[in-house]
Amino acid sequence: MATRSWDQVKAARSGDSAVEAAYAAAKLAFELGEQVRSMREERGWSQRELSALTGMSQPAIARFEAGGTTPTLPILERIAIAFDSTLSVQLKPKEVA
Repeated sequence: MATRSWDQVKAARSGDSAVEAAYAAAKLAFELGEQVRSMREERGWSQRELSALTGMSQPAIARFEAGGTTPTLPILERIAIAFDSTLSVQLKPKEVA
């Protein structure tokens, strides 16, 4: 069996709707985690402090910030409340290239 590079595997799977959906979900989880980490750091909070404010465990906060989980709306609402922010969920049309 010949070995293939990651780029070859990725190219072979492009166009597969299930793979594209998984990539989109992973990207969204990463971006949400990045935003939460940024907001937490701007406030000078530790993950433990954010976990106390949200009722989540510190490891759950760490996984969230790393993009390792897909959060539910109730979890996002708890995080928004901790940051004294509002949660906004919206559907936007895809950009046409």
